[in-house]
Amino acid sequence: MSIEKVQARIKELEEEYLEILKGLVRQKSISTEDIGVRECADLLKGIMEKAGIDTAIYETGGQPVVYGEVKRENSESITILFYGHYDVQPPEPLDKWDSPPFEPGVRKGRIYGRGTGDNKGQLITHVLAVKTYLETLGSLPVNVKFLFEGEEEIGSPNLIPFVQKHQELLKADLVLTSDGPMHESGAPLIAFGVRGVMNFDLHLKTASTDNHSGNKGGVIPNAIWEMVEFLSTMKDEKDQVLISGFYDDVVAPTAYERELINNLPYDPDRLATVYGVDKIHHEKEDFYSRLLFKPTLTINGIRGGHIGEGTKNIIPCESTAKMEIRLVYDQEPEDLINKVKDHIQRYNPSIRLTREEEDMRPSKTSAELDISKAVIRSVEQTFSEKPVVYPGMGGSLPDYVWTKVLGVPSIMIPYANADEANHAPNENLKLDCFYNGIHTSARIIYELGKNL
Repeated sequence: MSIEKVQARIKELEEEYLEILKGLVRQKSISTEDIGVRECADLLKGIMEKAGIDTAIYETGGQPVVYGEVKRENSESITILFYGHYDVQPPEPLDKWDSPPFEPGVRKGRIYGRGTGDNKGQLITHVLAVKTYLETLGSLPVNVKFLFEGEEEIGSPNLIPFVQKHQELLKADLVLTSDGPMHESGAPLIAFGVRGVMNFDLHLKTASTDNHSGNKGGVIPNAIWEMVEFLSTMKDEKDQVLISGFYDDVVAPTAYERELINNLPYDPDRLATVYGVDKIHHEKEDFYSRLLFKPTLTINGIRGGHIGEGTKNIIPCESTAKMEIRLVYDQEPEDLINKVKDHIQRYNPSIRLTREEEDMRPSKTSAELDISKAVIRSVEQTFSEKPVVYPGMGGSLPDYVWTKVLGVPSIMIPYANADEANHAPNENLKLDCFYNGIHTSARIIYELGKNL
């Protein structure tokens, strides 16, 4: 069948494709320092054009977006939008690298260099899959689009405005992202959503200055004690958040999602070692339900009083608690922050709430969609093993830009090895993972074109 011809050709072109990746890694694209990012966009555009992809560079308020597309004449064909980022983290500390970070080298079945795993080595797999398909068969069974940004490592400040402005251009049936590592067992991983995150600070001032704890002890309030007492009203000993209405919009996992949870690997002893704790106190279903489907309230830190060397006998007049909420699907940041404010008014109206960082909303795609099942099937066929399927992830990514702004399903399929060392010295990508990524993207194109 046609996919076998494509995959045979990928095998034949492995060395050529490795050289393309090396060229991309050589080009610096450090967004935090604005080093080489635009040059990398130009390089990527050239690679895509040589692959037969109509490509253009779009300006934003910051670094450019590289956009590409290959359209079929059949307007009813589905459209896949591949997303990735071509910017990278700074390479420091340089003395920890075994080889220069922007001089890619291959050792023991891995390519080393900044961006090999995060994200150049993963985004280019989609381009090379399309290139092979076009060269081998002359056309694709689906429409494809590409959006590669240059600001992911600085929080994607211009991604949402770009998507909002270009919704017609980016119109698609599915967004696919390959970023991050595969499962630690080496099995392929598919994720269908992320939690959101919002941060806020609580400030309390009980006097105009710190006071002597002897002369005035027992007769004036202590800002830190009052803050601790207030924080204790927000959560009970069973880890349940006590803010009124906090769980109102939380949606329980479906029967299919619970089935996916039951199929996930779970070794609490190993997890305890990885997390650096004595014990995991949850059964498997409770563990994953808490991690994937329930919101959290976290104290990230408390500041106030004297914490330096030696003693200082004072009654602190100020205290600040830095707080975080992880949101699950259907929860809205503004609704939750209003509920926190109501809680403050009820228990200690002297506390002042401030916010500085922009919220990241939660995102979710149903794993029961036909298009989702086709992607799962594609990954399984490529790797000849069942993938680890997460109905959601505990962390936060700007995935909602696809599901809520663009309004389409979004699926994440990491292609990098679990020990890719992204953001660290000796970042690397196993060559098998790189080539399997190309095969997987080609298989997904085939499956979606055949079945949908």
